[in-house]
Amino acid sequence: MTKKYRSRIQIYADILAELEHGEASITQLLYRANLSHTRLVKYLNNLIESGLVRRVESEGSIRYVLTSKGLEFLREYRKFIKFAKAFGIEV
Repeated sequence: MTKKYRSRIQIYADILAELEHGEASITQLLYRANLSHTRLVKYLNNLIESGLVRRVESEGSIRYVLTSKGLEFLREYRKFIKFAKAFGIEV
């Protein structure tokens, strides 16, 4: 059995899906998205630059929040995955 790796877009979607439940700290995202700290920070920075995630600092802690643009991306990504599977395409 070969190990299946997630694509970059799947990792982005996994991070966004975790934030769909509400704001999260970097530690929470590390565990939920199953990424190393270095990789998570890289992906989060890309998501922030794209306007899909917002970094919020409050009372000395940093949290990450899904933006409306991020939610829209996640919805469209899920539609695409469903569409691809309907044609037997594994994404």
